Amino acid sequence: MMNTIPPNDFGHYRLLDRLVQMEPATALDPELAGQFAAIGIVKGTTFAPDPRRRGILDEAAAVGNAASRTFGMGAHPTEDYRYYEGETAWWNMLFVGGFEFTNPPPLITADGVRPFPDTGARQLHGRTSFFYTATGITPAMCMRLTNVGSQYLVANVDPGGEPFDGARTYRVRLPKDIPAARFWSLTAYDNQTRSMLRTPQRYPRAGSQMHPSPAAGTEPDGSTIVYFSPTQPDHVAPGNWIQTDPARGWFTLLRLYSPLQSFFDKTWRAGEIEPVQ
Repeated sequence: MMNTIPPNDFGHYRLLDRLVQMEPATALDPELAGQFAAIGIVKGTTFAPDPRRRGILDEAAAVGNAASRTFGMGAHPTEDYRYYEGETAWWNMLFVGGFEFTNPPPLITADGVRPFPDTGARQLHGRTSFFYTATGITPAMCMRLTNVGSQYLVANVDPGGEPFDGARTYRVRLPKDIPAARFWSLTAYDNQTRSMLRTPQRYPRAGSQMHPSPAAGTEPDGSTIVYFSPTQPDHVAPGNWIQTDPARGWFTLLRLYSPLQSFFDKTWRAGEIEPVQ
């Protein structure tokens, strides 16, 4: 058990000050160091804002957290994060800005690699969205190469646009031939902490692996149906059920390790997560 959640109140500034004091002055980019200095965080100087500045920083932390949560917990249509055409909740911010949040990852064609034109601008919304939701990033998360790295799709809402409610029952159908050469998984996360849901089930996941919980079973047509609900539905195998907390909202990530071509050309498409009751 460990806490990887950064503080979203005044503790954010205290943690930042600890970092600045601990590291050499040259460890920081001068541009960033200048921003820190503007609010009183300077190497070798005590960080002690007066009441007026403390009030400004408290408000800034609240507004910054709310804005970051908005980017991280959803995909506004203007951002072009949705992965599939038409109505869908599945999205990924990395295909717009790539690993460095500047340009989309290059296309892989029969004639070779085809990069996109350089926009010359960092996509700050995409970067904020990713790092509010996740902890770290690698290039392998955003390459259009089959059997290399991993790919992720996020879903936060049902087909009606409503956030997932931990007190309700939902199901999703994944068509046969899920495009992952190594393994695939669905994991449920807490909206507030962005950490895995904490429930008596312990492992809020379903997938092709047999550990640490049973692998998901398939339907006669080869598809896989997974349920999200606070109690295990009747006639649903343990490996096809992810337990939710009635008091918490949630979102999910579909992970595909060593993704296959049908993911990239979208001939395989994940079903939408629909409420059952």
